[in-house]
Amino acid sequence: MSASPEEAGKFRVRLKVSDYEAILGHARAELPNEACGLLGGRLDGDVKTVEKVYLTSNVDASREHFSIDPREQLAAVKDMRANGLVPLGNFHSHPESPARPSKEDIHLAHDPNASYLILSFAEENPVIKAFRVENEIPYQETLEIEQAGE
Repeated sequence: MSASPEEAGKFRVRLKVSDYEAILGHARAELPNEACGLLGGRLDGDVKTVEKVYLTSNVDASREHFSIDPREQLAAVKDMRANGLVPLGNFHSHPESPARPSKEDIHLAHDPNASYLILSFAEENPVIKAFRVENEIPYQETLEIEQAGE
């Protein structure tokens, strides 16, 4: 059953500031190419809490698209299972375009329950946003970057 537009963006994604900084550092290190990785954590009702960020290689080494190294993806999923975490989604950077899914991102988003975080360097300061994609329609999710102890 497809979610209504009101339901599709209802999930909140919680990300620790330290994990945001890890994503930001990884993305800066990979410039001018896109960086990518996976998100593992807990799902509690409508709240996705990221507990671990997996920084992965973009085997495409491209500034316009990414592919996560399959060996690294498998290792991350095994680690999630071993630590009682569930896959929540992935992240990637847009070195030159806004923090919104591209046509390719939308087309390749096969899991309507996954969160897709996009970090953009198109503006003076980096911008990160979270999305879900269902039936090739992106819905922005609420992204909360939490300080330690929150």
